[in-house]
Amino acid sequence: MDADRLVTMANQIAAFHRRRPAGEAAVEVAAHVERFWERRMRHAAYAHLDAGGAGLDANASAGLALLRAREAGRGGVDPAAVSEVQAPLEA
Repeated sequence: MDADRLVTMANQIAAFHRRRPAGEAAVEVAAHVERFWERRMRHAAYAHLDAGGAGLDANASAGLALLRAREAGRGGVDPAAVSEVQAPLEA
């Protein structure tokens, strides 16, 4: 799937949750992507994230990183994990 389209979709999800605290918004993005995106879409989004994540909202980027970590068996999608993911984004 086209990376630009995935970025747009991820940013729309993040925009829907923008009024939540950043950690909660990222968790909601991860949960939505996990529920509704096919595996190939998720992996294309992860590849885009690895390539720098151009155009991704901070919460979309953090949510995708959380979900990728969960899928890799490095933890669940929970608010406690968000601070680890977002720290580099805020620096």
